[in-house]
Amino acid sequence: MPESPRDRLRDRRAQERFLFTPSGGGDVAVCLVYPNTYPVGMANLGFQSVFEILSRHPRVHCERAFLPDPDQHGSEVVSFESGRRLRDFEIVAFSISFETDYLHVVDILAGAGIPPLRDDRRGGPLLICGGPATFLNPEPIADFFDAVFIGEGEEMIPELLAQFVAARDAGGGRAGVLDAVAEVAGAYRPDRYEVEYGRDGTIGAVAYRGPGSGAVRRRLVTDLDRFTTASKVLAPEAVFGDMYLVEASRGCEWGCRFCAAGYMYRPIRYRSPEALAAAIDEGLAHRRTIGLVGAEMASVPGIAGLCERVADAGGRASPSSLKADVITHRLAGALGRSANQSVTVAPEAGSERLRRVINKNLTEPEILRATDWLVGAGVRAMKLYFMIGLPTETSEDVAAIADLSRKIGERFRREGRVRQIKISVNPFGPKPWTPFQWEPMADLRSLRAKIGDLRRAIGRVGGVDVDVASPRATYYATVLSRGDRRVSRLLLAIHAAGGDWWRVLRAWERDPPAGGVDPRLFSHREYPADEILPWDFLDHSLHKRFLWTERARARAERQTKPCDVTTCRVCGAC
Repeated sequence: MPESPRDRLRDRRAQERFLFTPSGGGDVAVCLVYPNTYPVGMANLGFQSVFEILSRHPRVHCERAFLPDPDQHGSEVVSFESGRRLRDFEIVAFSISFETDYLHVVDILAGAGIPPLRDDRRGGPLLICGGPATFLNPEPIADFFDAVFIGEGEEMIPELLAQFVAARDAGGGRAGVLDAVAEVAGAYRPDRYEVEYGRDGTIGAVAYRGPGSGAVRRRLVTDLDRFTTASKVLAPEAVFGDMYLVEASRGCEWGCRFCAAGYMYRPIRYRSPEALAAAIDEGLAHRRTIGLVGAEMASVPGIAGLCERVADAGGRASPSSLKADVITHRLAGALGRSANQSVTVAPEAGSERLRRVINKNLTEPEILRATDWLVGAGVRAMKLYFMIGLPTETSEDVAAIADLSRKIGERFRREGRVRQIKISVNPFGPKPWTPFQWEPMADLRSLRAKIGDLRRAIGRVGGVDVDVASPRATYYATVLSRGDRRVSRLLLAIHAAGGDWWRVLRAWERDPPAGGVDPRLFSHREYPADEILPWDFLDHSLHKRFLWTERARARAERQTKPCDVTTCRVCGAC
């Protein structure tokens, strides 16, 4: 007999193990929402960290909420802990990591009986949000929220709560409380901005009505060692539920031109080996596998010694993506010792020419050398990440993916192991705050042709498993990533269509409704240098001219050296 939703909820609560002590309750009721299902949300370190900050605050009573499981579609969205209605909380705060979860924001609000559009609400809880997706461009969901908090939350959230409590205790009412929290550095009040559009559909002007200049400065934690970002609640049902996750770094020094994480988190910051060792020791008391999290892990100072520490304790270190040329013989040996089933490496492009375009700073001999070391150390499989449809890509670049995969596979066959190579291929979608933010996404027809060519080439190689992400899904994600406020109406239309985003996208391509826009405006076109971008009001401490120069260097197939935070001031982040 299938488990009932009530029994599933009870079992989830019973199986959780808290690694911190909540304050015991307070008089400010906050519901922290992750706009995806429970297993996905409880695997997210950012969500867990915010939950701990809120739960430890002496004035806050914090509960969680998630997107209902697929078999509970249509059920009312209530809090995870007590089943309380979301509209009965004083603050409903969304933690949003991915643009594709924007639709789930609408689904959750509608399922909770809260009008999604800010202008349709009269009173009710204060709706706020933050998270990596909003750092880049909050405009597609700006009409849903009272305030958006741009940047890392460890310092910002306590300031937000202090402002809220002071205004609330002074009897300021909802409007006064919103004014107070908007004074926090990094707070964005969408209702203070008015956007005008030109005849061609692009932004003509943005008017700001409020204190200050209207620029919103992203918040950033300078010293990561002040905070431990690791698993706070052990939830067996979570994705990676058998791992204890430890964040090792924020940002990336290499400056790949397509990668938002390498720019939005600048400057690169690492936790010290001593702080990471302490977090690992704590994790090994609870889990055998330690998941080391960061944009690129082979560059983390002391990473080989940390992986050896895990192996010495009988555990398994599982770092996220490793840059092949930074993998050392010692690190490969440590990963082999810890019985690592698979290691992830991201060449991103098959040819050295295209790797120069994207600033990967990685040669084929370096990739093959790392493979030899990993295979020789006993690593049993490799997962390779590639992109297709990158700017300036040719058919030769696509064929090079299969050729590089073949050469890597040969290293495994020498050890008598076959079918141990898995490649993941994702169509390129331009992201805000990168040198490629002005680039068009390739049209779907050309992407499908290239994917077909790649599958045939990989088929001739043999022993390689291929997983290719949907070009349609990348198109949708690009619209959500680069869109402006009109995308909120698109999300409402998709929600009304039961989540059928492809049907709605096609309908809007043919005939956008009043207040809407052809979604291809945000995806399949090249942006001119002087266009007002929806995210231009954000201040990431990155010079726009630096990003444009990096785009020009890409076209010239010129690489840029990795970040040197001690001496370089070129990009503006330091």
